[in-house]
Amino acid sequence: MTTYNIDSRGTACPGPITDLIRSYRKAANGDMIILLATDPGVIPDAKSWCGATRNMLVDAKEKDGEYEVTIKVTAKK
Repeated sequence: MTTYNIDSRGTACPGPITDLIRSYRKAANGDMIILLATDPGVIPDAKSWCGATRNMLVDAKEKDGEYEVTIKVTAKK
């Protein structure tokens, strides 16, 4: 299992999701993607992306204006 740590802090939509997709393309089932962002839209965007792609949103949290989204890759074919 590989963990991809993505730092998208300071970028606005669609930057964080674009970075997420780039890492997802390299990932395999069972891998984790941890996305850091300052864009408040990252949490609803990540939830929608996970729903559309059938990957698992493990956690989404905010602290002091920074957002951390953890996704488990479950839908790679």
